[in-house]
Amino acid sequence: MNQPVVIKGNKSGLIVHLDEELEFSQLKEKVEEKFETSSDFLGSAQIALAFEGRQLSEEEKYELMECIREHSQLDIVCLIDDDAQREAYFTKTLEEKLSSLQGDSGQFYKGTLRSGQVLEFETSIVILGDVNVGAQVVSSGNVIVLGKMLGTVYAGASGNENSFVVALQMNPTQIRIADIIARSPDKKAETELETKIAFAKEGNIYIEPLNRKVLDGISI
Repeated sequence: MNQPVVIKGNKSGLIVHLDEELEFSQLKEKVEEKFETSSDFLGSAQIALAFEGRQLSEEEKYELMECIREHSQLDIVCLIDDDAQREAYFTKTLEEKLSSLQGDSGQFYKGTLRSGQVLEFETSIVILGDVNVGAQVVSSGNVIVLGKMLGTVYAGASGNENSFVVALQMNPTQIRIADIIARSPDKKAETELETKIAFAKEGNIYIEPLNRKVLDGISI
């Protein structure tokens, strides 16, 4: 192909076509350049994102997502794959959750929370970025992290055990929902970039891959 990075639009967001032969470090630079020069044209929308043209590891996908966030005004709210049914499912789920949060006066926060930072909200919160080890998020409602959840998270601070936590990568130091607390093991295992949901049930906190079966079993 003539261009190593090509941006195309579809009904759910953007498809980024990538050169399959370019070394990843060079490809990453090309992605930065492409989205910097296209920033004004693309604007500041909330989008779903898909990559095509080459096989990417989960870590490479995440690096490119961060690249695009840093070099454009776009808010990437989910990453989709080539499966049409899964794309439709995640698009629908995202719309439902964002609609629910907005209806409950939910808020959005864009940026990465670093060690020592604390965010507290009286409403549900969507964080467009990572929550690093040593950072803390407290919400009276739900917490959705469109990035890595590595720090401490407290959902349902008002006592609502139906509150939940969703993250693109779920590996919190400590998670609390209402009065139920769970801690990660001292030695954390590496986790893949996979959307998971944490919810309370019968006095325990469960962390499961986000799918229709889990969603249907949760009271919101």
